Amino acid sequence: MPALPWQGIIFCMTTPATKGLQRPYYRRGPDYRHGDDVSFREVRQQFGFGGITVGAWVTQEEQVRAANLVFDALADLAFLLNVPPALLGLRGRLALAFGSGGRKGVQAHYAPGSRTLALAKNAGAGALAHEWWHAFDHYIAAHLYPKVLLSNDHFVMASSRFLTGDPAVPHPLNRRLEALLATVMLSPDGAAPHDYVRRSVALDKAFGRRYFSQPTEMMARAFEAVIQGDSRIKNAYLVSGTRQTELARAGGYPDAEHQLGIRTALLGYFEPLGQALSQRP
Repeated sequence: MPALPWQGIIFCMTTPATKGLQRPYYRRGPDYRHGDDVSFREVRQQFGFGGITVGAWVTQEEQVRAANLVFDALADLAFLLNVPPALLGLRGRLALAFGSGGRKGVQAHYAPGSRTLALAKNAGAGALAHEWWHAFDHYIAAHLYPKVLLSNDHFVMASSRFLTGDPAVPHPLNRRLEALLATVMLSPDGAAPHDYVRRSVALDKAFGRRYFSQPTEMMARAFEAVIQGDSRIKNAYLVSGTRQTELARAGGYPDAEHQLGIRTALLGYFEPLGQALSQRP
């Protein structure tokens, strides 16, 4: 496995101030709710979250609006990945926070210590897919690499562990997941970093910090780019910014050809995973 220059983990997305929940978010997709409003309690039940926290400063009207947006975004993500909706809550290990515990200038973040995906009340839109990947990356690490279970480092991500060359638990789904990680980060022959990695390293050098080339960040950007690029559904609350942005123009996302390969590998993993879970009693 080639040596790559990264270390440390940051799990957040930043954005300028927005108009908050009153802003219209473009969406084209199925009407899962049949025009009805939902609550965060229904979001928790439908998607299998271990818990949901709503900030004290979120009004009842904002809660309804936000619950609808989050419900549709998660349902769209489950549809695009072809998995049961309850998979998104990672067997109850993932918690969701809305308008609670946010940080200034941060759209959304994943906190591995509490396994919480947090969305800012007025700036969380467009970051949900990115942060969900971080949560999944964290959750699946111990299932993919058994040494994680014996480690004192509970913040290990599968994407980072993959590059150490540690053997994964032998399983057809694990082989598919490793194929996805390789498709994003390695050259087709697996002997060198992909050009996407080289561009990410160049971005780090330009900004003077290690962030864009961290494995989990590269995977999260690749994941959200493929989700946004899927023509079956458009949802600006789920994902945005992977195309007409400064970062996109600077090469911060996989290019169109690379995305085609990533999409094949992504569905090649999640679709069989969804089928396996659907068959369980």
